[in-house]
Amino acid sequence: MKIAILSRDGSLYSCKRLREAGEARGHQIDIIDPLSCYMNINSAAPSVHYRGRQLDKYHAVIPRIGSAITFYGTAVLRQFEMLGSFPLNESVAITRAKDKLRSMQILAREGIDLPTTGFAHSPDDTADLIDLVGGAPLVVKLVEGTQGIGVVLAETRQAAESVIDAFRGLNAHILVQEFIREANGCDIRCLVVGKRVVAAIERQAKAGDFRSNLHRGGSARNVTITAKEKAMAVKAALTLGLDVAGVDILRAARGPLVMEVNASPGLEGIEKTTGLDIAGIMIDYIEMRAKPGFRLKSGG
Repeated sequence: MKIAILSRDGSLYSCKRLREAGEARGHQIDIIDPLSCYMNINSAAPSVHYRGRQLDKYHAVIPRIGSAITFYGTAVLRQFEMLGSFPLNESVAITRAKDKLRSMQILAREGIDLPTTGFAHSPDDTADLIDLVGGAPLVVKLVEGTQGIGVVLAETRQAAESVIDAFRGLNAHILVQEFIREANGCDIRCLVVGKRVVAAIERQAKAGDFRSNLHRGGSARNVTITAKEKAMAVKAALTLGLDVAGVDILRAARGPLVMEVNASPGLEGIEKTTGLDIAGIMIDYIEMRAKPGFRLKSGG
C-alpha cells in the first residue's frame, strides 16, 4: 500500500517509527508536510498538490497534526478523505478531540466520568466558578493547550482568581477543573487502537510539579490497568470517533476519571517503557481497515 504520514517534522520519533514499521511490511511510506499542501476543491476532480506537483492517491493517511496547525492540517486531511484514502483518525474526530471543552462535553454526555470542570466567559462569574469545582486547589487549563503547556495549579483561592483573571485578560478560553490530590501527580496513559487498549503506562510528575507529561520531565513505568479503566479508555476513544487515541486517566478516590483524550499520541514514551511495537500495531490496523473496497466512514 501507499501510505502518507501528515507531519511537519519527519525526524520526530513517532514519524520515524511509523515509517520503519510500514516499510518493514512492504508499504511505501511518504512523509508530507500538510502546510506545504494545497488543494483543488471541486466535485469532478478534487486533488492535493504538494510543492509544485499533484500527489497520487494514497491508500491510507496517518495524521500527525499538532495543535498549532489543526485548522489547515484537518482541511488537508479532509481532502485526502475526499480522494478515498483511509484516515487513521478522521478529520472530524481530530477537531472534536483537540477542542478540550467540546470533547469533555461529548464524553460527559455519554456518561464517562471526568474531573468536575467549569467553563465561563464573564469575569463576574469567577467566584462562583471556583466554588463550582470545589474551591482551591484547582487546575486552570487553556482550551487550546497541549503537552502540559497552559496548565496551572492554583493552590489558594486568591491564586485561582488571579490566574483566571490573567488568562481572561489575554482573551484566552480556559477550563477550571478540580484538583485530584490523591492521584499524587500520576496519571495512566492508555494507548487505544481500534477497540482495544494495546498498551498502558503510569506517568509520574517530576518533583515539584503536578503535570505528568513526559515532555515536562515526568517519568514512566509499566502498569496493569483494571477492566473498568480499560473499558473507559476504549469508550472514550470510540465516543470521539478516534481509531487511535491516547486516553489519560486519573485514579481518584471515587474511581477512574478521564482527564484528556489525545488524537495524536506520541509513541516514544510508551514504546520505550513497554517495549511494544506500537507503530507496528497501528500499521497492522491500517492493513485491516484500508482494504480494497473499504467504504470510508462518514464525516462532516
